[in-house]
Amino acid sequence: MNYSLFLKLVLAFSVLLSVAVFPATTAKSASLIIASVLSSDQPRYRNAHKAFVRAMAAKGYDQTTIELVTQIPNPDPISWSNAIRKFNAIGANIIVAFGAPAALAALQESHDIPIVFVDVYAPLETGIAKSLSAPGNNATGVSSKVPLSTLIKTAQEFKQFRQVGVLFTSREVGSVVQLKELKRLAAQNRFSVVESNVDSPAMLEQALSSLLPQVDLLYVTESSMVGRQIDKVIRRSMDHRVPIITQVPDGGERGALVSLEAHPGEMGHQAADLAAKVIAGRKPAIIPIVAPKKVDLIINMKTARALDLHVPIQVLNVATKIIK
Repeated sequence: MNYSLFLKLVLAFSVLLSVAVFPATTAKSASLIIASVLSSDQPRYRNAHKAFVRAMAAKGYDQTTIELVTQIPNPDPISWSNAIRKFNAIGANIIVAFGAPAALAALQESHDIPIVFVDVYAPLETGIAKSLSAPGNNATGVSSKVPLSTLIKTAQEFKQFRQVGVLFTSREVGSVVQLKELKRLAAQNRFSVVESNVDSPAMLEQALSSLLPQVDLLYVTESSMVGRQIDKVIRRSMDHRVPIITQVPDGGERGALVSLEAHPGEMGHQAADLAAKVIAGRKPAIIPIVAPKKVDLIINMKTARALDLHVPIQVLNVATKIIK
């Protein structure tokens, strides 16, 4: 065979081989990377994330057009920061942060990548946003804030609670904001607040043993540490005949007497709308923050009966969901 012809055949074969072996790498390098981080492994964040992915696919942004990267780190500041650093390293185009801790880590660790936050209780109070209409900070998102005053007022319809215990986590800013709001409402509603900080799973047992004997109502904040063990909290509270109120999604289903919940699925869809605007070129800093539209006031009749609490007719009239 002619030597020059042989070289041409080898070269042609090499080109064909490279195309056959590496097409996925070429496609990925040109794809849009959407990186999601969940503040903790809780149903509220998982459900919101699933809804976000489905809504993005419905808009034409599925795995054939974008690369989806998801991190669920341990619920601590170092792990949240490390997750965002990974997103920086892979060149993510958008960061979607579920929960205030992850959103704050994204703001601190990534200054150039647009951020869409989801299920953040108090974007202004936490410093994540400067205003609801023009959030700034290269971030926009979905607030999960629902009025704690409504939750307290509904609970007080059952009876006048005097000692309200609070489980919160000092390193989770949303949880701290809820504690501060409860303290402001305490004077208006004539009850005292007994607080217990749960900074690790091991501290929960100590907190429950200390709080439950001295309170007649327990408020569970959106703490990741507490949320991951909510079934235990409800079980122990029922043993002490102490009702629970909360704004944590699924709290009512799991046994809280009263819960006021923003819907995770709706928040996921709202986040997809915002992400699509960012992809289209809108600056997140000037995209208004979205408030929850679907909010459920849930009354758990099973819990009320177990605690011998009469459910007033006015409570049933305003409830959007009753668990029988």
